[in-house]
Order: sequence, then structure tokens, then C-alpha cells
Amino acid sequence: MRRKDREAGARDEVEGILAGCKTCHVAMLDGDMPYVVPLSFGYRFVGDGALELFFHSAHEGKKIEALKRNGRVCFEVSCEGVPVRAESPCDSGYYYSSVIGYGEAVFIEDAAGKCEGLAIMFRHQTGRDVVFSNEQAESVCVFKIVSSDYTGKRKLKGPPG
Repeated sequence: MRRKDREAGARDEVEGILAGCKTCHVAMLDGDMPYVVPLSFGYRFVGDGALELFFHSAHEGKKIEALKRNGRVCFEVSCEGVPVRAESPCDSGYYYSSVIGYGEAVFIEDAAGKCEGLAIMFRHQTGRDVVFSNEQAESVCVFKIVSSDYTGKRKLKGPPG
């Protein structure tokens, strides 16, 4: 990271960013072309700081086929910020926070694992705990991205100067 002063590398900083965002952009390869999709997500940390991001979708489609051919992905989560307006355009910008990382997409096949992934997603998206049935879980594709290679970055609004 070029701007170390904007790095949000501690787990609690990354979790704070993830908690405030609802959409994750997942980039993958579709043959030899890049393909990126915005997805609702849920997350949890496991082990020594590995991050798991959970998603659901239809059982088929361009995204699913691309991920089955090559599960290596890049992901980006960003929270809406506030514009920085300055007299000079070179001093203008945006206050923001984001998490970017690399990982592997893993399809969850068993009903119990799918139910757990859906519950993690639903809790993140709505703040509510819901128990999903096996029938509900089987009606969708559930996958996760497992990543140990991610970092947070932010430009925070400081005190008026």
C-alpha cells in the first residue's frame, strides 16, 4: 500500500469497515476477460484472522460458471463517503473507507453449511437473526470467499483545520 497513513490493517479496523458496508464487488475471470459483479454479502473472521465472505445466487449463470472454472477472485467493499471540496481541484477528493483482498471462492454444498452462510448474510444485511430451513437453503447457490490477503484503507475527515 502506497499511502501507509491511510492503511486500516488491524482486524477491528477492517471489521468496522465491513460492518458499515452492504455491497461487495467480486472480480473474477470469465475465460480470458475480467468480470465483476456487485453482491450482497455477510462475513466472519475465522482462525488467525482469515476472512470469510458469504454470498448467495441462482444455481446457474455467468458468475457461477466463471467461479467454477476458476475460483481465484479479487474483492472490494467500500462505504459511501463525503466529497472533499477544495479551492484547487488537485486538493479535492473523497473521504472513504474500503477493504480490498484476494481469495478463493468455495461453493457450499451441504444444507447445514448453506443455512449457516445464509444466516450470516441475513444478519449482516438486516441486523436480524433468522434460521433458514434446508428447503430454503437448497433453493439457492451459496458460496464463500476465503481470504487471508486483504487490507483496509480509509481517508477520514479530520478536525477543521
